[in-house]
Parts: sequence; structure tokens; C-alpha cells
Amino acid sequence: MRHGMRAVLPRTGWVALLLLLLAAGCITVKVNLFEDDKPLKEQVVSGQGRDKILLVDLSGLMLETSRRGIWSLLGKTVGPNRVKEELEKARKDQCIKAVVLRIDSPGGAVSAADMIYHEVTQFKQERQVPVVACLMSLAASGGYYAALAADEIVAHPTTLTGSIGVVAMKFNLRGLMNKVGVEQDTVKSGPWKDFWSPFKPATEAEKQMMQAIIDDFHRRFVAVVEHNRKLSRKEVGKVADGRVLIASQALDLQLVDRVGYLEDALQAAKKRAGLAEAKVVLYSRPDTYRPTVYSLAPELFSDLGPQFLYLWGVQPGF
Repeated sequence: MRHGMRAVLPRTGWVALLLLLLAAGCITVKVNLFEDDKPLKEQVVSGQGRDKILLVDLSGLMLETSRRGIWSLLGKTVGPNRVKEELEKARKDQCIKAVVLRIDSPGGAVSAADMIYHEVTQFKQERQVPVVACLMSLAASGGYYAALAADEIVAHPTTLTGSIGVVAMKFNLRGLMNKVGVEQDTVKSGPWKDFWSPFKPATEAEKQMMQAIIDDFHRRFVAVVEHNRKLSRKEVGKVADGRVLIASQALDLQLVDRVGYLEDALQAAKKRAGLAEAKVVLYSRPDTYRPTVYSLAPELFSDLGPQFLYLWGVQPGF
């Protein structure tokens, strides 16, 4: 190699440049991580009898689609597309007499949580079957938002829940770009077209505009809590500041109905449906083996890119 032709950028600089190019969309990585488009199959996990209780798993980061290509490498996600698919199948089965939502999620995108809430609420009204939510280790922000569609909310003794609030964040990559010697040129049709761009610091006007959007989403969250938990605006306002709560605190504040376990949620669903016995079923793709109701463990989660989030615990990349 001729002198002067070798790369002199430090290793950390190459890594930073790669991340910058990925964020800018200059590098595309194609990974086939999508599920096969096979129809959902019913799987019995416990119980017996003709009547059924459907267990719907809401574990992981809530995104508008659970198919996120390479970002799926970073952990499990749940989206309204899968929830709707399961509920559409349940609509056709008259043996489904109740639904239990097994929620283990920090929340996620505002629209994803709202669409999941909408799909469950609509199904409950159309089929006239009870819905019980069981909050596992974490059901915060959008995870709690989705639980509000249920007739009854059961929280594990060790559940963390609440986090009623909204957040929007972004990377400011200007300093990184300067370090690696990358410049950005923008041509735009109006002054707001690159609003909240990661390639420049946010202006005060942009922050004010973003705050107005955040406040609107927050008002919607509070209204959904008020409506479904039959609480006053003042009562909800005491905890609508983003704080996370343990199960006993959530019970005292009437954000949940009882503290118990998944078995208690299943029994509550059975009682509300007036069933003496019932099978607990879930829907899965062929070749996906889930032998028990606990075979739905969440994974680590993360994502990149600015989003509006009903999310507790800001994750790297948001």
C-alpha cells in the first residue's frame, strides 16, 4: 500500500460514521426477519370443555407494526396488526367467551397503543364478552393505556405500571457530524419541513410546537383513564405526571382493580363470563410451540428514530 493511502479515522470514528449513515438512510441492510404468512392456529394451553378463554399476548415494545426488519434484532415488539388478526379470528369462534390480555410492555408509539386499545374495545362491544387485563412485570405508559380497554385489571404483586405521559426525543447529531467531517445540505419547501431533524439543534419555536403536540396526546391519555377507570380529572391528575407505580400504589389510586396472578385473571374472566369450566387458548403460527401460559416471555427492546411515545423508561435510540 502506498504511503498516505491508508485510512486514518479512529475505530470509534468509523463506528460513529456507520451509525450516522444508518440513521440518515444512506445504508440499507436487508434482513429477512418476517414471520411466514401462515394462518394463525389455535393452541390449547390449559383447561377443558367446549367454551374458551382467549389469551392475547401484548409483550414487548408497542409499534405500529410488529414487523420491523433489522430492528427486530433488538427485541420483541407487538403491533395492532397482530392484535387485530387474533381478534378477527376470535370473532368467528362463538366458543370464545372471554379474553385475557397478558401485558408485559413499557409501551411504545402513541398510535400503536391507541390502535391496540381501539381494537380490543371494538371487539368487546361487538362480541359482548368480558375482557380482563393481567399486568405482568411491566405495564407502563402505552402498556397501561392498552389495559384500559379491559373490564377488569389485575396487577401482579411485583408489577410496575402507570407512567401516564408522553415523550418525544431525538438525537442531535450535529456534534458527531462535525467530528467525522460530514456535512448536510437540505433543500426544503417550507421552514418547518425539516422540523425535529436529528441533523440540527431544535429551535425554541420547534420545541414549542412539539410541546403543543405532546400536550394534546397527554390530554387524550388522561381522558382515556378518566373514562375507563371512572375517575375525576383531579384524581387522574395526581398521577398523570409520568411517575411509575408499584401494584399496591396503583390499587390504592384505583388504576387497577386487584393484585393477583395470571391464574386470578383467568378465573376472573371465567367468572365474568359465567363459565364453570373453560379451555385457555392462544393463537400462534404453525411450528411455534408454547406449552404454557408463561411461554410468552418478553425480550429486550429498543429502536432508533424520533417518535411520539407512550413509553416508560427512555430507551437508547429514542
